[in-house]
Amino acid sequence: MFRNLLIADSGSGHVEEMVRMLQDIPSLKSARVNVLHVVPEQAKSEADDHRSSAEVMLKEAIDRMGLNSGNVNLMVRDGDAKQTVLKVAEEVNSDLIVMGSRGLGRLQSILANSTSQYVFQLSTRPMLLVRDDLYVRHVNRVMVTVDGTGVGDDAIRVACELVREIPGGTLTGIHVTRQDISPTRGGRSKADDVLDAAVQRARGYGIELQPIHVTGSDIGRTVCRAAQEAKADLLVIASQDRRPLVARGLVDLDKLLGGSVSDYIRVHAPTPVLLVREPERN
Repeated sequence: MFRNLLIADSGSGHVEEMVRMLQDIPSLKSARVNVLHVVPEQAKSEADDHRSSAEVMLKEAIDRMGLNSGNVNLMVRDGDAKQTVLKVAEEVNSDLIVMGSRGLGRLQSILANSTSQYVFQLSTRPMLLVRDDLYVRHVNRVMVTVDGTGVGDDAIRVACELVREIPGGTLTGIHVTRQDISPTRGGRSKADDVLDAAVQRARGYGIELQPIHVTGSDIGRTVCRAAQEAKADLLVIASQDRRPLVARGLVDLDKLLGGSVSDYIRVHAPTPVLLVREPERN
């Protein structure tokens, strides 16, 4: 599953709480952990003081998170936080980025120069986002979105691999349609077929997925409401990487200001969100 984590320090204890919870999952407990703090560009004398205090702060954070120091790589870097997180993720070949977020909306995030929003949109790697205003619980009830177009297969795999390591863990798959789907002559609908395929895929990983079909005009809002009603502890979603290589250095304003389902869920989900980035399908 995840063997090489990058924890990007946000100054919030919620990320630390989430990491402590993840220590209950055997494969994550033994994962290599890179803990990053970025020193903003400033006068050299101030930067030196900031760097020294950051090193002490990171060592204290490791103790609070209950990490095995032998598996931890402390990293203090200078520069712009947004670009540095993306650069370090590539450098260490991280297979999961863990970050905190203030839960700002799309336009607010742009105006506030939000690091987590920037990384959320531009990283090609899986990302676990923990909002500052969430109460973080032990991960037992996992919910995964089921798309039905082929996007989300990797999300189902990741969700199953997580649940498989959680004693008593459960997995719910939610498929949202914008309108009621009329059943066919046999009494089944397309949504039934989509969810049946997800159930079979989960069984291939040894997990029983509980399927839910919900109708809603706003997919993001409907997913968040379902996660609240199911009392999910973690929401796993998938998003295609549609950005051409030349555009990956820029924030996709159309996606940020448009109707991005993943971005709505990032802001409003009642749980931490694990985004699994998938390649665009032709």
